[in-house]
Amino acid sequence: MRSLPAAAPLLTRLRERPGVYLVGGAVRDLLMGGQPADLDLVVDGDAGALAASLGGNVRRHDRFGTCTVALEGFNYDIARARRERYPCPGALPEVEPASLHEDLLRRDFTVNAAAVELAGPQAGQLSTAPSALEDLDRRLLRVLHNRSFADDPTRLLRLVRYASRLGFELEPCTRELVNEAIRRHSLRTVSGPRVGAELRLLAREPDPLCALRVLEELGIGAEVDPGFGLHDVGLARRALALAPRDARRDRLVLALAARDVQERRLALLLEALAFEAADRDAILAAGSRADQVATSLARASAPSEIARAVAGGPPELVALAGALGPAEQARQWLTGGLRHVRLEIDGAALLAAGVPEGPAVGRGLRAALAAKLDGRAPVRDQELAEALRAARSVGR
Repeated sequence: MRSLPAAAPLLTRLRERPGVYLVGGAVRDLLMGGQPADLDLVVDGDAGALAASLGGNVRRHDRFGTCTVALEGFNYDIARARRERYPCPGALPEVEPASLHEDLLRRDFTVNAAAVELAGPQAGQLSTAPSALEDLDRRLLRVLHNRSFADDPTRLLRLVRYASRLGFELEPCTRELVNEAIRRHSLRTVSGPRVGAELRLLAREPDPLCALRVLEELGIGAEVDPGFGLHDVGLARRALALAPRDARRDRLVLALAARDVQERRLALLLEALAFEAADRDAILAAGSRADQVATSLARASAPSEIARAVAGGPPELVALAGALGPAEQARQWLTGGLRHVRLEIDGAALLAAGVPEGPAVGRGLRAALAAKLDGRAPVRDQELAEALRAARSVGR
């Protein structure tokens, strides 16, 4: 751990303070030879007091008595060792202080139920839940108790992320508990925003297509919506290959998974899952309009026709449309520079030339842009001439 970039600011401040532990996925990754960037801490005692003693910027999360501390460009999540009680399936837990051992036993999977003390006379000592190290060696995902998915069904989505990212198999009893949770529709007991948060994390995985395949193989995607899932891996790979650097790959991945969800239903689903407006618009556009845009792009040859077919759609939509067939037209728009072409003139220039306010101005600007895209108006004077010609033709 001392070799990790995020470790130095923390260990310097802890000095010889006992009862502070690195916990969870970071310990798992270290034991597997990885270099985790995110360090979560558990403390025997007041998390807020530890956070304050470290200095830096502290944000408190009173619902669970946790804190986030920013030190020298790194963030550390700190929680008091606790036990949890779920008042009903899918509800947020009620927490109370407990021992480190009990804290490990409340976690999602055995391979994440590990802690290393960071300072004091026991520094470096590893504590784990039963079977944690054996399951890590065997690359197995196992829940710590039989009510795990009933208590917190979002663990189903976390299971998908870990299985795809780590390449781990499901322990047989855990697989049966997954099936039981699906039969009982356990995920539907969780609030939409919590499910949405997990889906956003899944879409940002290093290999989100693998995660979506696991989601479908386990039958969990249908619990989000009967049509939700990655049904065409080849299409998904082509779309991601076409996506430019400024495209949001997570939006594109979710749009691919939502292609079989009816448009109105998808709009309601994204709202229920608490997606931000910009995300909703991009996913909805790509998920529901790609076929239409693909048809228009396939008929386009001139740059202005490609721009008309795209109609200002987001890059995620154009990438998915191109993956459906007209890849070359989509590529010209996305990476060939067409979408970055801008006019030197604006509406004020047309008004100054005598064009009255109204639809004539918009028509003129659109004509000028088409001419510029097609190479007929490379300079400002030619743009203005094209715009005036089109604007003055209105009503004739």
